[in-house]
Amino acid sequence: MTTEQSSPRPRSPAAASPVLPLRRAWLVLAVVVIADVMDVLDSTVANLAGPSIRADLGGADTTVQWVLAAYTAAFALGLVTSGRLGDLVGRRRLFLAGMAGFTVASLACGLAPGTGFLIGARALQGLCGSVMIPQGFALVKIVFPPAQLRRALIPFGPIMGLATVAGPLLAGWLLHLDLFGGQWRSIFLINVPIGVAAWFLGSRVLPRNAGEDASARLDLRGVALLTLASALLIIPLVQGRDLGWPVWTHAMMAASVLVFALFTVSERHSAHPVIAPSLLRKRSFVVGLVIVCGFYAALTGFQLALNLMLQLGAHWTPLHNGLTLIPWAVGSAVAVGLAGAFLAERLGRATLRLGLGIAAAGLIGLGWTIARFQDSLTSWTLAPALLVVGFGSGLVFIPVFDYVLGDATADEAGTGSGMLNAVQQFANATGAAALGTAFFARAGHGGFFGAGELITALAAALYLVTLVLVGLLPERARHASH
Repeated sequence: MTTEQSSPRPRSPAAASPVLPLRRAWLVLAVVVIADVMDVLDSTVANLAGPSIRADLGGADTTVQWVLAAYTAAFALGLVTSGRLGDLVGRRRLFLAGMAGFTVASLACGLAPGTGFLIGARALQGLCGSVMIPQGFALVKIVFPPAQLRRALIPFGPIMGLATVAGPLLAGWLLHLDLFGGQWRSIFLINVPIGVAAWFLGSRVLPRNAGEDASARLDLRGVALLTLASALLIIPLVQGRDLGWPVWTHAMMAASVLVFALFTVSERHSAHPVIAPSLLRKRSFVVGLVIVCGFYAALTGFQLALNLMLQLGAHWTPLHNGLTLIPWAVGSAVAVGLAGAFLAERLGRATLRLGLGIAAAGLIGLGWTIARFQDSLTSWTLAPALLVVGFGSGLVFIPVFDYVLGDATADEAGTGSGMLNAVQQFANATGAAALGTAFFARAGHGGFFGAGELITALAAALYLVTLVLVGLLPERARHASH
């Protein structure tokens, strides 16, 4: 689940002018919500459809991992620069370009003749999504008067939560219907009419001036180093096991550490850094990056492994698989509501500890359930553990960014939020790559159920590590302390 979107750079009062008539402002919000829902659904439906894609197009085990990692990695890398690109190019223009590109890339995914083409189209889809999403949030902030903005943003959380819940169900239903004999292709093609309608509506209601900052500049060297370091890490993580871990895979991973270090040095000397250097000097923010990484890598890896185990090991249909995830989705939705309504405010950062502890306990219970029942697994035997995992994870979704940014100044918050979103997406990619690799490696020796047990244990361990690190975050959230 994508949490908070990248905030625009601070603007002068003169720059932040175009507040629209309220009716038109609500139409702008509708267009932006559609874009966000398309992004969330595309992140979740492909997770469940992976085995069906591989069965149709062929390819190695890594096909499933690349279908996920190509989208999330491209999305993460695009987020790093898209906020500032909006200042340079124009937020309306960039939003519409991103929406058009996302729609065309969805069509390309749905018509993909082979795995290589599909993976390339998924990367393009992720890149276009990263261009579109931050502009939308900035547009919403500029079209509503301050008195109406908070009211306008209230639907975001529930709608995104519902989209996350609906993703696996929608994927399972579409795969079950097998519309026009297209199997998995319909999960991408459904974006096309929605994207076309949203683009035409957006072209008529989005403001041409959205408080852009003409003084913004891009740190091209920093972006290049960050992109190279990310590629050097993700490519060997996905391909290494399938190729027998040749020397070049180890060399690439070692090189990624070096390039990440060069990126850090470059940021400290850049006139227009990708990340505000002052943020990197804050312990809470650096630790927060690790927490966000661990949490989302574990979450994505666990979901991928569960879908693979149920479809490849238990031979369940995608619809059966999707319906089985309802307890996880319900637990998440309830916990998100509780955390947003009052728990985070009353318990402070203890909300994060509570959520991570509950989720880790649920994962341990899920591992025990898989070991106990294996071939006799049913949706009902999995339901209690999935409900607990979902509830614990849901307590973390909403407040985690606010606590990581608890020590950030007003000027740092926008950059920090954008960076945390990028790290979240990058963690999704590395989680699918690393834990997906561990899953297939274990499945080759201990079967799919043994692989499922291993991944639930690794995900629980990552949750417990992040639980310990929560003690290094500020005691109160940013909105409570600024």
